[in-house]
Amino acid sequence: MSPYILPVLLFSLGLGTTVTFASSHWFLAWMGLEMNTLAIMPLMAQHHHPRAVEATTKYFLTQATAAATLLFASTSNAWLTGQWDILQMSHPLPVTLVTLALALKLGLAPIHSWLPEVLQGLDLTTGLILSTWQKLAPFALLMQIQPANSTLLIVLGLTSTLVGGWGGLNQTQLRKILAYSSIAHLGWMLLVLQFSPSLTFITLLTYILMTSSTFLVFKLTNSTNINSLATSWAKAPAFTSLTPLVLLSLGGLPPLTGFMPKWLILQELTKQDLATTATLAALTALLSLYFYLRLSYAMTLTMSPNTTTGTAPWRFPYLHPTLLLAVSTAATLLLLPLTPAAVTLLTL
Repeated sequence: MSPYILPVLLFSLGLGTTVTFASSHWFLAWMGLEMNTLAIMPLMAQHHHPRAVEATTKYFLTQATAAATLLFASTSNAWLTGQWDILQMSHPLPVTLVTLALALKLGLAPIHSWLPEVLQGLDLTTGLILSTWQKLAPFALLMQIQPANSTLLIVLGLTSTLVGGWGGLNQTQLRKILAYSSIAHLGWMLLVLQFSPSLTFITLLTYILMTSSTFLVFKLTNSTNINSLATSWAKAPAFTSLTPLVLLSLGGLPPLTGFMPKWLILQELTKQDLATTATLAALTALLSLYFYLRLSYAMTLTMSPNTTTGTAPWRFPYLHPTLLLAVSTAATLLLLPLTPAAVTLLTL
């Protein structure tokens, strides 16, 4: 790709998200989402591999369907209530349609099937953008509307945590595992969205940190499946020793950063007299924890054959920039003591 085109696409990507953030009118929000979609598609197809082109086509069709549903819902709301303002969406039918359209954009279960397939066809850098940055604009809209039927969000959230854990169990491809991990984390965010939007926002930021560090580690070691993890010790031994902790942080184990959002979400659900929902969500987290433990086992407790090919990488200097990886990894592992500060922010 031309060095001139890449900055333009990245700028368009940022601009689309910013337009959605800043808009109070549904038409402008829709335009921002469309700019986002159109800006990332050349990045997805830049290697001209048939698998990448297939993933780009699937992504385009899915996002176009979600955008059309969103526009139809906002037009219906304007017809029924005379309001185009995002905060003024009050009729139950358009609210439900918009919620489902944004769920499709985010890849929430049960309309999630496109996400693992699309992510599997991308390189790790574009996959990182799709898993983190592309979630921001739809989430900004979800946090602004007030669904008339709160049961819908609970059902979508629980289904996503269950499917995200269950779907990742029999996967061997790391990108598909990370896709199901994304579905499960988004489900946790949706569970608490109507009760504490600020807690949802903190959970989203924590998820972005943890996912960024995981993608960057896999990019550093050039790993795309579980078997290739066994040779990563020869490429980056220090990061290989830290990666299981990053994965366990994604699973939500204390004393790592990933425990904080799950703990606060379960606490909030219990306060809202949703103890059964909290229990089910905690049980579905065990499914996700299983496949994170599989990856940790493959990286640290599996020794690859001690051949010349396997041991050669450590003999050569590895010149990848690692500042972003180091910062995100440190944040993924060490932010749990800041939980009181996060709770204080929630109460402001």
